[in-house]
Amino acid sequence: MLSSGKPLKSAQAEVLRGANTFKIAAEEAKRINGEVIPLDLSPQTKKRWGLVRRFPIGIIAGITPFNFPLNLVAHKVAPALAAGNTFIARPASQVAQTTMLLADIIRESGYPAGGFNAVPCGYKAAESLIEDQRVKMITFTGSPDIGWDLKKKAYKKIVTLELGGNAAVIIEPDADLEFAVKRSVLGSFAYSGQVCISIQRILLHEEIYDCFMGDFIAAVKRLKMGDPLEKDTDIGPMINQEAAAQTEEWVDEAVNNGARISWGGKREGVMVEPTVLENVDPKLRISWLEAFAPVAVIHKYSDYKEAIREVNNSIYGLQAGVFTRDINKAFMAFEELDVGGVIVNDIPTFRIDHMPYGGVKESGFGREGLKYAIEEMTEIKLMALNLGG
Repeated sequence: MLSSGKPLKSAQAEVLRGANTFKIAAEEAKRINGEVIPLDLSPQTKKRWGLVRRFPIGIIAGITPFNFPLNLVAHKVAPALAAGNTFIARPASQVAQTTMLLADIIRESGYPAGGFNAVPCGYKAAESLIEDQRVKMITFTGSPDIGWDLKKKAYKKIVTLELGGNAAVIIEPDADLEFAVKRSVLGSFAYSGQVCISIQRILLHEEIYDCFMGDFIAAVKRLKMGDPLEKDTDIGPMINQEAAAQTEEWVDEAVNNGARISWGGKREGVMVEPTVLENVDPKLRISWLEAFAPVAVIHKYSDYKEAIREVNNSIYGLQAGVFTRDINKAFMAFEELDVGGVIVNDIPTFRIDHMPYGGVKESGFGREGLKYAIEEMTEIKLMALNLGG
């Protein structure tokens, strides 16, 4: 919080989630099951049985970002330890202290020495983890440029990548608009939009466009910007000047190309107002790339299939949200949205820590979520028994 500017109430929620992530991993450790399979499928293999079991991969290295310095680390560490692996954590430099505190807690818990290792260092120094043959898996959360480059260098290792997104939400006329507005404000501007599944695009059906926008803007105006240490602060600083300046540049680019700022748009140092943009050309960067900023781009649509196509108009595919009471439209979204997770009647920013989490396209591959991460972090081994010999 002190090093990243995360508002106090968001930091407190993350601590609770981090603890829960370890609790769920402990439960999943009891459910790393195998299976018995018959191998007597031909006369030549009579009286043969197979035992299948998962074994730990070995040494896993995890590289994590600044925005969730506890829970995103926990999502890599907890399943790795639950599966019996050794873990080396390389946290983001801005928030390395959080990982070091976690290391103290794990050591004090009585976990075997050397089972968890925290190595705060620059990315260049971390490359030794990628090159070391003893490291069997790399799990990375961060920028696409670094992630894909890492995969090239670690091509002989198991690699999972979570590389961000450009989350969109579709809101249909039959939706609970009061709930949709409340959740969309949270999803768009929590932690200044510096969340991989932060809402960047809101697609509104033309029938409810004006009604939604009136309530949405009113709610955005009530958000409090200021000191992240104050309990009622909603919007704190962005992580650095560079990130804030890029946000200002992309917003200005949109305005210069016909977009309208319905609220916000101003920057003072690392503080960026929660910004709502309308009439944005879908070809502009603020629309189809990842802003990672407190900016919501509003689009109007008349046809549901058109809205689905627009959601897919991004190089990213992490999660998307759909507000509708029509079960057929919900399943249409599930089948046709090119994302890793479809959240129905809630925002794409929704995540509970045991669910499978990951994306497609430039959002990476592999899945987190304790059970699913354990599957990534274990190898299947077969023992074939000949009971007739």
